Amino acid sequence: MEFIGKKGNYFVSKMHSICYLLIKNIYDAFGGNMPRVILEMLKSAQEALTLMKVFSFDQVLVLLNCSIRSGRLRMKQWGTYTSFNQNGRYYTMPSVPRFDEKGLWYYKDIYFSKHGNLKNTVVNLVNDSSSGLTGNEIGDLVRLSPRSFLHHFRDAPGICREKHGGVYVYFSDNPDKYKYQVQNRLKADILTEQSISDTDAVTILAAIIKHHGITIEDIMALPEIKARKFSVFAIREFLNRHNLLKKLRL
Repeated sequence: MEFIGKKGNYFVSKMHSICYLLIKNIYDAFGGNMPRVILEMLKSAQEALTLMKVFSFDQVLVLLNCSIRSGRLRMKQWGTYTSFNQNGRYYTMPSVPRFDEKGLWYYKDIYFSKHGNLKNTVVNLVNDSSSGLTGNEIGDLVRLSPRSFLHHFRDAPGICREKHGGVYVYFSDNPDKYKYQVQNRLKADILTEQSISDTDAVTILAAIIKHHGITIEDIMALPEIKARKFSVFAIREFLNRHNLLKKLRL
């Protein structure tokens, strides 16, 4: 995190000095009118943090020269966003993110969501989808390996999961939305069913031989297969026809 480490700390140190001089000058000019001084200090701090785009909590404490409790209270009042990766260690001011249509914003290797933490983000992504989401689809959206976090979502409120074509798919737990998503998922599987070419068959067979205990989801995640945009249904039907399902870890 070089851009937040040395450069960020140098920037904060400079801004802290500027804020201190600003506060002193305003304080002297207005005869010790502390409320106005505080307002000016907070405004300067907000401007500095906005320019930084992304910052840590320690940098907030240095900039405001305040206690941990006061720092957290101030950030809550500002409505800062917390990163849903990097263990939630980074923040951004509410005016900074340019969220995409999914409500996500990526700044280098730090990710933010208008929905809040990773749990709320995944639940919202699943509920907003038209046909539910597989683990790999969720991972692609949040730019994280699904194996690193999806085990926390087996019984998460707001969503449910079930196997379709040998792959777990996450759906809304709202009965009406669940029914709608499942119907769309089944339609998509049928509409996107494709014949597997000899070249694709070799790729799939090589993956099964090379990776012992591979799952259908693992096959779907292979770059060669993702590029062809095969459906889970098509892959499963191919394996079923050739009696290869028993060689997979389902």
